[in-house]
Amino acid sequence: MKTFRKHLNECLKDDDFKELYHEEKELLRLSLALQEARKNAGISQNEIAQQANLTQQQVSKLENGENCNIMTYLKASQAVGFKLTLQPRRTPPPTRPRRNKRHRALHPH
Repeated sequence: MKTFRKHLNECLKDDDFKELYHEEKELLRLSLALQEARKNAGISQNEIAQQANLTQQQVSKLENGENCNIMTYLKASQAVGFKLTLQPRRTPPPTRPRRNKRHRALHPH
């Protein structure tokens, strides 16, 4: 029986899958940081929603990594006292053109 880790390592050999995996991992990192900041501040999702002019459902989706709208992230981050910033990547971006990688990575041949 193949373990999850072995399966993931095999999938990560595909450059398209690897890039999408790291994008999703970064979204999850942002989501968890937002959730942790909110909890550390002792405020509810509903309070964040009211301060950020969002719905509680939007905040919940952010914290679960389901909403990738940058404006929603910005509003919620500001409501918990955070500021989103851009940083240079540790590795250079891929030089090949992006072509529907999500579909190819999730649905190989």
